[in-house]
Amino acid sequence: MTDPFLWTLISIQIAMGLFDTLFHHELTERLAWRASQKLELRLHGVRNFFYGVIFITFAWAEPHGIFAAALALLLLIEVLITLWDFVEEDLSRKLPWTERINHTLLTLNYGAILTLLTPVLWQWIQQPTAVILVSYGWWSVMASLAAFGVAVFAARDLLAAARSERLSRGNPADLVSVLPPHRHILVTGGTGFVGSRLVEALVSAGHYVTVLTRDPRKADSLRHPVRVISNLDQIGNHERFDTLVNLAGDPIANGFWTAKKRARIIRSRVGTTEALEALVARLDHKPDCLISGSAIGWYGPRGDEVVTEKSEPAAAFTQEVCARWEQAATKIERMNVRVVRLRMGLVLGVDGGMLAQLLTPFEFGGGARLGDGRQWMSWIEQDDLIRVIALAIADTALNGPLNATAPCPVRNDEFTRALGKALNRPAILSVPAWALRWALGDMARETMLVSQRVIPKKLIDHGFEFHHSEIAPMLRKITGGRANTPGKVPGKVQGTGAAVVEP
Repeated sequence: MTDPFLWTLISIQIAMGLFDTLFHHELTERLAWRASQKLELRLHGVRNFFYGVIFITFAWAEPHGIFAAALALLLLIEVLITLWDFVEEDLSRKLPWTERINHTLLTLNYGAILTLLTPVLWQWIQQPTAVILVSYGWWSVMASLAAFGVAVFAARDLLAAARSERLSRGNPADLVSVLPPHRHILVTGGTGFVGSRLVEALVSAGHYVTVLTRDPRKADSLRHPVRVISNLDQIGNHERFDTLVNLAGDPIANGFWTAKKRARIIRSRVGTTEALEALVARLDHKPDCLISGSAIGWYGPRGDEVVTEKSEPAAAFTQEVCARWEQAATKIERMNVRVVRLRMGLVLGVDGGMLAQLLTPFEFGGGARLGDGRQWMSWIEQDDLIRVIALAIADTALNGPLNATAPCPVRNDEFTRALGKALNRPAILSVPAWALRWALGDMARETMLVSQRVIPKKLIDHGFEFHHSEIAPMLRKITGGRANTPGKVPGKVQGTGAAVVEP
């Protein structure tokens, strides 16, 4: 093992493996939070454990005889597990092209390593059984760090596989059970975090769904059968839709708000809504209702003030975005279409949105409150939001603005503690407000540090029962915790962080 070229190939293998784990498994594919990937996670966990043994052995030992034979057998088993993993990945998910290329490079590089390593192992096997301690300087240190890293991820993947069954959320059709059967529904933004779950629920319940998306390739992951279009001009005047659900819009909290970014945020929402107006105008049969997306950003920064649908807005860029979005939707009312302007809070679910970005850092002990943590967060669990949308479609008495938030908003420091506890991790760090404002400017001020204590007054008045009304049991449930009692809260609401609202 004194060949520097062999160690160079090993270091390349470690670097590509690290990239695959962090970029694909953690950031983009998020395998640890996908219930469908239980077997893949187990394979990764066992393989990483073997990698840890192999790396630490090569770092500090030269095994001879039976120990060398055992190491060779371990390498062979690792190859077989990798082949099994390749098959499982192809059967259970669609790999992005970057992951396929990375896997190809890993395979080629690993083949070169085994080619160089085979004569070395054969020479060791022929010697008397012994373990000789060695050191290769920096190479030994690098291999030791790699052994530690893969051991950590081995434990994490095996634990994630164990909890994967607890991530199941039941039959999605139940979320839209209030709807009459066989509705024809058009969903814009149907491949997004909220839209994809809505489509899954509607299709599972036997409704006919058309999805408008800018990138039809993203629709491959949707529940089928579903009709996919990339332009509303593909819809004929004779076609009939019972409901339009408008969720399309460029992400608002994914980077610095440059002038171009601000314009794109507004244009993506207003433009799609205006296109829907043109569609409704030419349809022979008008839809019964439009459920048009908006957000609690409409209210602007409010401090500790309790906010309901009757509250007035405060100036902010998010308020401008939501106001223009809602104004475009309101024009459709002139064509005798009931319009519900859905002012959504922070939508929480492990599949996407804000929470998905926090899970990995919190799992590895990096949980932190934002600023002083005193700002109010108005949130709603993803499936509760789907149920709200279904109610808005079914209940003809609902129109105008509708706050889609849980009845118990919380301060950021309470949310941080609750998420840390749900994951059994400490969450004692803090990100200074000045650092967030310096790095992200107005985006941080209006999305991370803003305080909005929003109450769903209309939903409460209509007797809507939230399956998740309090933050701690909700987070424990959706992250695979072992104990949770859903809180169904119609009418009067009390609890940590909640305002008391009488119907």
